[in-house]
Amino acid sequence: MAFSFGLFELDEAGRVLLCARQEVPLQPRVFDLLIYLVRHRDRVISKEELLEAVWPDVTVTDNSLQRAVSALRAALRHGGMDGAIRNLPGKGYRFFLESEIRQPERIAPKQVDGTVGAIGLARRAAAGQLWLQAATLFASADESGQLSPEDLHDWALALQCLGRATAAIPILVRAVGARSQAGDAAGATVDAIALSALHFESGQAAIGKGWLARAEDWASTFDDPPTTALVLWMKSKLAAFDGEPEQALALADAAYTAVRYKDAINIEALSLAYRGFYRLCLGDTHGGLSDQDHAAAVALSSNNLDPIMGGNLYCNILWAARMFGDWARADQWTRSYQNFCSGSGMELTGSCQLHRSEVLGIRGSLDEALARIQDALARLTSDAPWSLGDANRVLGDIQAAIGNDDAALEAYDRAYTLGWCPEPGRAMLLLARGEAEAAYASLERSLIGKTWWTLQRRGILLAHLALVAAHTHRTVRAKALICELSGSPDRWPMPSIRALTNEAQAILALSRQDHETAMRHLHLARQLWSSIEGRVQIVRLRLQISSLQLEHGDVRGAMAEVHAAQLLARDLGSPKRLAECLALQRDIDAWQPTARRQMCG
Repeated sequence: MAFSFGLFELDEAGRVLLCARQEVPLQPRVFDLLIYLVRHRDRVISKEELLEAVWPDVTVTDNSLQRAVSALRAALRHGGMDGAIRNLPGKGYRFFLESEIRQPERIAPKQVDGTVGAIGLARRAAAGQLWLQAATLFASADESGQLSPEDLHDWALALQCLGRATAAIPILVRAVGARSQAGDAAGATVDAIALSALHFESGQAAIGKGWLARAEDWASTFDDPPTTALVLWMKSKLAAFDGEPEQALALADAAYTAVRYKDAINIEALSLAYRGFYRLCLGDTHGGLSDQDHAAAVALSSNNLDPIMGGNLYCNILWAARMFGDWARADQWTRSYQNFCSGSGMELTGSCQLHRSEVLGIRGSLDEALARIQDALARLTSDAPWSLGDANRVLGDIQAAIGNDDAALEAYDRAYTLGWCPEPGRAMLLLARGEAEAAYASLERSLIGKTWWTLQRRGILLAHLALVAAHTHRTVRAKALICELSGSPDRWPMPSIRALTNEAQAILALSRQDHETAMRHLHLARQLWSSIEGRVQIVRLRLQISSLQLEHGDVRGAMAEVHAAQLLARDLGSPKRLAECLALQRDIDAWQPTARRQMCG
């Protein structure tokens, strides 16, 4: 039987998976897994059933299934469909698509043979967003030496959509040269901006600035608001990179003003999103969020959103949500970006995998989060090496949540070595290990300076510092931080920040033996994390509440909390939290007979 979905054709009998007519190699077990998931796509399939179906009569662990799922997702990523395999914590896996899988409609050879030639076929593939096919055909057609500047532009676009940014650079250089020779200053400017962005993402800021200067020279020779705005947008990115957020904001605002009401929806949305991002960095939370939501509405109203520009837009909004601890918003935008990539045939980038892994680490499955961040690390080496430090920070957070403390500290050290702040994750791990003073000192250091990283994460860092200050009996400092954060609800409205300040207040209440106030703040903190499905934090707080309840004789309350924590820890895949649940359960079991003897006596 054969199936077709998205860019893929699956031939079960021939044991072949094609993406845009190109074969995607799969290991036998991975192919068997795909077949089974597709055949049973109408339901969730348990891990046990999959292990039995794919490895019959062979004793294997869940790790074998996780590796196979990871390999299958990597294969489906060629067509932007790795998100089709859904992991439902505690239940299993399901192959899910927005549209139904269909029988493939094969094109007869006579419909696509020599009447239009390789160039014509490549142009058709690019117009249909069949990026793998387009890139292959453009490469074949290039041998004739007849590719136009627009063909070179589309070839580079196809390579970028496939996640092959490095390969796109020399093609874009050729496109710039061809456009310049043809007197197309506007086209040359656009492609030079693309080159500037690619070099910037690959960590070659000096080369990126050189291409930007070249683009400015061309743009100065004609009057075109969208092109002017594109130049200003790129200049704003470089200003932010250089640690000049005020200048970045002014440039993004100028870009937006240049194209507002000028029927240039793509660049209008992009510049508006970045203006919102810089406003967030500078403390204007309400204005920044408003800009980004407005940008999303503008973009979604366009039926012709360029894949790369759309990726920039989504990625910027998603990055902001992550940096400011707005996990519910981050999750929504991650899913939206995945759908955008799937709809436009784009390969999920290493940055997207990084975003998704952090969201999963907070809200979903730690096993899947670990697989995605490891994939992101492999991709970012070429995609965006500047963010490798951030990826190692996220890896540290995931390893810490699982309970691999040494691996977490190693990842945090790598992040720091790469010039990235590993906080607040490293400090919280140190606190859990009894190194509270080191945790406090590390968080204080993270707030030094006004780099764009510090400005973005200031609220989250201050909230964690308030919590650690309370743990280290710095009462005055903790209260001042809580007052700063709670007294500016317009600037720090995120549930994650409010949850952390409530937990800090609970620790302060415990230090003065005010059990009732402490319990109230802990429950508020847990409720706030629940509102954004921050499951890792929910488990941690439920265990704190349970322990405190047991300490004051509320056995039934303690049992209820530890049971809820245990269910969540199992869904998350956190051996560390499960072990803590079991240890607390043993304490409860040991306490009950003692309590009964005391009552009988």
